[in-house]
Amino acid sequence: MTETVEDDANIDALTLGRRIRSYRIARGLTLEALATAIDRAPSQVSTIENGNREPRLALLRTIAAALGVTVDDLLDPTPPDERAALEIAVERAQRGPVFAALGIEPTRVSKAQSDASLRAILTLHQEVERLHRERAATPEEARRANAELRATMRARDNYFGELEAIAGELLTTVGHSGGPVSQQVVADMADHLGYSLHYVGDLPHSTRSVTDKRNGRIYLPTETSASRDSRSPILQAFASHLLGHDEPRNYADFLRQRVETNYLTAAILLPERAAVAFLAEAKNFRRISMEDLRDAFAVSYETAAHRFTNLATARLGIPVHFMKVHESGTIIKAYENDSVAFPSDALGAVEGTPVCRSWTARTVFDVADRFSPYYQYTDTPRGTFWCTSRIEKAKEGDYSVSVGVPFADVKWFRGRETTARAVSRCPDESCCRRAPAALAERWAGQSWPSARTPTSLLAALPTGTFPGVDATEVYTFLERHQP
Repeated sequence: MTETVEDDANIDALTLGRRIRSYRIARGLTLEALATAIDRAPSQVSTIENGNREPRLALLRTIAAALGVTVDDLLDPTPPDERAALEIAVERAQRGPVFAALGIEPTRVSKAQSDASLRAILTLHQEVERLHRERAATPEEARRANAELRATMRARDNYFGELEAIAGELLTTVGHSGGPVSQQVVADMADHLGYSLHYVGDLPHSTRSVTDKRNGRIYLPTETSASRDSRSPILQAFASHLLGHDEPRNYADFLRQRVETNYLTAAILLPERAAVAFLAEAKNFRRISMEDLRDAFAVSYETAAHRFTNLATARLGIPVHFMKVHESGTIIKAYENDSVAFPSDALGAVEGTPVCRSWTARTVFDVADRFSPYYQYTDTPRGTFWCTSRIEKAKEGDYSVSVGVPFADVKWFRGRETTARAVSRCPDESCCRRAPAALAERWAGQSWPSARTPTSLLAALPTGTFPGVDATEVYTFLERHQP
């Protein structure tokens, strides 16, 4: 078998060619002189130097001898100089699938081109490539990004001290001294940051608010959902300003910014010092309750549950898990640092997977009394966990919001005396994934359900700088409302 440079997977033909050219010029040899020395046509040497051909190893040894260097010198993966590195990057970009898809004739890279023009070509290519990646984003990429973000949150016990500091400073600046953060206090914060609030009836349907950074305006809907806190959209609107967010570069960036925005919003509505004092007292009396936390700070149950997970481990020493589950049984949000075994796919993603039918997040939907908190112990292969759960309504349907802890930590919570108990063998399919044998034998092959397929299942991942937001609709809205 003929041995070629190609046998080394780490060798790049473009870099090899530029190194040969660099050594040739340094030795004062013309293309023709090198070609004569290695008994090849000048056109063949030119093809090698341009990275359009990988020479056989025997020919490479001949070239090295003619240039007075070793084969290893030629195979060094480092470009010979900064200009060569720039040329290689442009050549590689032009040979890639993104550039080819544009239908543009590649530009011949030559000494006559300035560094600035090559950088311009490279920058434009990188931007087009970024847009292609964004538009081609797959659900798998989004799920992977979600899994990575949840791992980051777990590593920090879901506590972000830098965001707590920003929230505390802003609250002090507007003179908040205690008690629930009122709508007026939130409006004062917006004013302090240079934003005026404007309530409109024609907000783009894909948005909760729109911020006009040029004119310092935050546009909000005139009608708010009964399940939404009217303060949250305002806080979320100026949170990105406080956090110094730029337009997200990719889906992972978008998810990170969303988590930071939601965290800061909750840290303002339930200030750390007051919330920790409240929860520490409740722990001391062994009566921690999400309902009590909700009522003390006049927030939604979900916001209270989220905020508890921020503070539970870092400030109270309690490991915890959180779930938001749709009535269909699908996990929408989840977080854990207490070793509970969430269902996940091969990518490690939890969101979008069905939760065990025996878990509190599912059994709560079968409880007739939806006004009282529901508590349950669940025995799992990883131990016994206690959860408190409540049903919340939204336009997409009912959701359960659950907070749970290992059995050893239930002593701090109200509701620990519950007698409700279930057993989960998941991920064993015999637990709830597989139909009972008698039912399966009777109906397998005799049923044909028509699935209620959500359109989101068939649609591609939402595209755009802000996924799911119609940029044209937003820009038209801003044009219509600008002062």
